[in-house]
Amino acid sequence: MKIGVLSQFGGVSSETSATDWQLGIDKIKLAESLGVDCVMVSEAWGLSAIPWMSLIATQTKTIQIGSCILNAFSRSPAALAQEFASLEVLSNGRMLFGLGASGANVIEHFHGISYEKPLKRMREYVDIFKILISGEKLFYDGEIYKLERGFRLDYNRPRDYIPIYIASLTPKSVKQSGEIADGIFPIHWPKEQFASLRTELQEGANLVDQNKSLTIAPQTRLVILDGEDDESKWIQSKKLVHYYINRMGTFYWQALSRNGFEEEVQASRKAWKERNVDKSIAAITNEMIESIQIIGTIDEIKEKFDQRFELGADLQLIQMPLGGIETTKKILNKILG
Repeated sequence: MKIGVLSQFGGVSSETSATDWQLGIDKIKLAESLGVDCVMVSEAWGLSAIPWMSLIATQTKTIQIGSCILNAFSRSPAALAQEFASLEVLSNGRMLFGLGASGANVIEHFHGISYEKPLKRMREYVDIFKILISGEKLFYDGEIYKLERGFRLDYNRPRDYIPIYIASLTPKSVKQSGEIADGIFPIHWPKEQFASLRTELQEGANLVDQNKSLTIAPQTRLVILDGEDDESKWIQSKKLVHYYINRMGTFYWQALSRNGFEEEVQASRKAWKERNVDKSIAAITNEMIESIQIIGTIDEIKEKFDQRFELGADLQLIQMPLGGIETTKKILNKILG
């Protein structure tokens, strides 16, 4: 079982800030020493992920470092290839490239770019990134990108390939990710559906290589119950899912509906439209939360992680535990066994 931690420095909200980022680095070094597989850095409409990944690369030695996720609109594929080439040199070949389409609100109203043909853009983006990282000359005749001058990204390569993970939710995106990437980052994905997810991924992989190995790396919210205000923690877990269902476009609620929670999703959306927030949150059941998150006592969580691994979660990504070094160490040790 592989475990990764999500660093918050590059996210919308962050545990670390300009004045206490050293704690974040210390916790990443701890995770590395305990055998955590990777540290992933988020980026949405908050801080940039690139500088934080650069710092992590220079402060660590073995842990893999990746983006979870960067969007495929605000930077060109060549720009991100340049960024990751530099990160590869700094880390001596430990990078993972995590990419997503984001959504129209962020792309159009934060970056000011038209949100058009996200699936096609993703395919071409990944193609161009691979060409540049490999060291080949860049000639590309796509629908979105037409590149004719044969530029080459020239640097002293630790390796000529960087693993690529895509944040996929729709059936078409999942299948395409199986074809063009090495794995995916599902979010709010029921543990009972990991097997069917792998089948969909493999359909895409079979188009290029029937022996292709794919990694399912779900983002997994971890909530530890300790007998103090546990009910509030359940409610907070439901509030998060409620937010994604009702205020994050169509992709998330449609995915949850396809994956077995249509009744809960429709009840939540109906109550939200009626402006009954409490009822909308209450429509999300404990069973739904336990399917897509890990919630339990400190002594229960290892078994829950093991179960998700057995059901098909190859690499489980959790938020870096809050609190100090000792608290973080206790939680990570419990998960890793």
